Amino acid sequence: MTQSTHYLSIDIGGTFIKHALINRSGQIVFVKKEATPENLADFKVVLTMILKQYDNQIKAVAVSCPGKIDSEEGVIYHGGALTFLHEFPLKAFIEKEMKLPCSVMNDGKSAALAELWLGQLKNISNGGVMTLGTGVGGGLILNGSLHSGAHFQAGEFSMLMMATEYPVDLGTIGGAKGSAVRFIRQATEKLSLDDRLDGRRVFEALETKNELIYPLFETYCRDVAFIMMNVQAVVDLEKIAIGGGISAQPLLIEEIKRQHQQILASFPIFSSMIPPVEIVPCHFRNEAGLLGALYHLLEEIE
Repeated sequence: MTQSTHYLSIDIGGTFIKHALINRSGQIVFVKKEATPENLADFKVVLTMILKQYDNQIKAVAVSCPGKIDSEEGVIYHGGALTFLHEFPLKAFIEKEMKLPCSVMNDGKSAALAELWLGQLKNISNGGVMTLGTGVGGGLILNGSLHSGAHFQAGEFSMLMMATEYPVDLGTIGGAKGSAVRFIRQATEKLSLDDRLDGRRVFEALETKNELIYPLFETYCRDVAFIMMNVQAVVDLEKIAIGGGISAQPLLIEEIKRQHQQILASFPIFSSMIPPVEIVPCHFRNEAGLLGALYHLLEEIE
């Protein structure tokens, strides 16, 4: 391990902060994790503790984080579930602590960059990643590069309007319709399970076409497919990779594909005007934020 060949990558999540030593080619030496604090003061203490573990071992620091991220200034806005990170200048904090270059990228966009670098979007000019979790995050690769938009907002599929009524019912926006957490909660309630987040039991029931929840599953996958159709109408992608823990279920990918095909078949003008997009699971799951953040860092410093 030398300063000239390894990087520190940090993936800040709602439950854990993962940190890894990674080389220039994306090979992970090791990964560790710490519990994510619940306030800014404790967050700074834990982050400093993580950074000090890598003194004299790294060339630079890459960070993936929830929220709206000004990736040029390295400032976090809103912070997703970590609201205490709002307006925190994370890049400046790390550079002051480590005296090394640092970059900060939104977690959904990091996932897209990981897939572009070493995953499902490698050699794809126009593609996207859609992460299904509490909401619907993701990132867009256009003309071979990440598209952040004028205000770093591009690829935030949670903000898509899925209804025409006003005032807007938050239950109808993309983040609610495509929420894997919401679907699992609804399914476990119908199955009368005590654990409202027991996705394993839900998919065991779905494999048997359980009549209590299969129609709910079809509706959920149809809503995800509608989100894809709206995105496809605007940016015309070759491939969309589905991320989030739920994407490990082959049945999910199969049903989203089926719903997508049904939508195209039901509207002839769609099938004639909008090319079908290839739908695949993300190659990276737990490592996506770590690798995508590093790819962004390497683009900045090299």
